Amino acid sequence: MMYKKLPCIRVDGEKYEKGEHEVIEEAPMALFVNGRHAMTAMMSPVQLEDFVTGYLFTEQIIKNIDEIESIRIEKTRMSVITKNLFKVLGPKKTILSGCGGSVSFIDTEKLPKIHSAYSITTQDIRTAAKAVLDSELHAKTGGIHIVALLDRATVLTVSEDIGRHNALDRVIGYALRNNVDLKKTWVLVSGRISSEMVRKCLIAGIPIIVSRGATTTLAVETAEKTGLTVAGFARGGKMVVYTHTGRVEGAGRAATASKSD
Repeated sequence: MMYKKLPCIRVDGEKYEKGEHEVIEEAPMALFVNGRHAMTAMMSPVQLEDFVTGYLFTEQIIKNIDEIESIRIEKTRMSVITKNLFKVLGPKKTILSGCGGSVSFIDTEKLPKIHSAYSITTQDIRTAAKAVLDSELHAKTGGIHIVALLDRATVLTVSEDIGRHNALDRVIGYALRNNVDLKKTWVLVSGRISSEMVRKCLIAGIPIIVSRGATTTLAVETAEKTGLTVAGFARGGKMVVYTHTGRVEGAGRAATASKSD
């Protein structure tokens, strides 16, 4: 269970009563790679093998899953042994509620580029949003981010976490552990698309990221330069497609038509 019922006073206008409320769990999880403390993340302590795999991959500590010799989970410690025991790590860090990554400045020249013909329809997005974003856990706690990995309208896996970056790492890790071709997938997220989420998608080779919420200017600028499709405000039949619109059926035709006018 990812939440606890905690005592509280419920207030409804002038009415006050004792009760309980579901509160999402947050735990410090320390990652050790080959015996060295790599980082500590404040996160929802579930699906930890998937998270570790995805994090190591998107932080470019490993290039593929075959480099992982073993993963061991002990309470609040995640220990990984890689085949390259002398792998050089950066300075250890603490990720607060999942809002962190390997860089604060993104050099687009050093990032992978997306050259994928993979595409989805607006109906795929509507179907996926209805299936995964109306989360029971979110309704109970109001305290999580949701990230789903999909192949068109088919949901491959869903991750819920207090941190959206943690959730994205977890679905990427799931894909790596289950031989999913990430170049033929897309991600749907409940929260804001940050430049760090764009970076993680680029490292993984995921060509499309869609959010129910907003994005940032740096996320859009980075995506435009690197070939990633970014869409936001996907609610009901509406959305805003910012970059590489051809991967969303209809949006690409509209963009082409506007250029010819």
